[in-house]
Amino acid sequence: MASDYSFDIVSEIDQQELANALDQARREVATRYDFKDILVDIKVADGVLTVHTVDAYKFTAVMEIIKSKLIRRGVDLKILGEEKREDASGGTLRVAIKLVEGISGDYAKTINKLIRDRLPKAKANIQGDAIRVSSKSKDELQAVIQILKASPEVKLPLQFTNYR
Repeated sequence: MASDYSFDIVSEIDQQELANALDQARREVATRYDFKDILVDIKVADGVLTVHTVDAYKFTAVMEIIKSKLIRRGVDLKILGEEKREDASGGTLRVAIKLVEGISGDYAKTINKLIRDRLPKAKANIQGDAIRVSSKSKDELQAVIQILKASPEVKLPLQFTNYR
């Protein structure tokens, strides 16, 4: 029997599920009557989701469709970062949304501190873009997962992998 149990905390985007959700959103936009003969372009490149449409109202409607498809595919909405709106040619609107992936060093320290404050017996080590949490008790590791899922301080989409 192992003396210590552990798991890794990572923040990754499932690219295949993201592509599937955006493909479903494109198909729904193409078939909806309120988007008939209206420019709507949805692209992902270099960690940025770009939505190009005629105005802010249509952008809001497209984002609702995208969010619903992401939820159905099991992709956390926390991957959608800050928006950068800009006017495009012909009076249209282009919005670039940064996709959030990876745990930065400062944010890893915040998560590490949160774990140490609530469960001092659990040990959290920062390892690049991941945080390894270890403990002698599986119950403590489950408590760490519950704390991180429920905490309002955690604004990243977190996955818990490599549980052993």
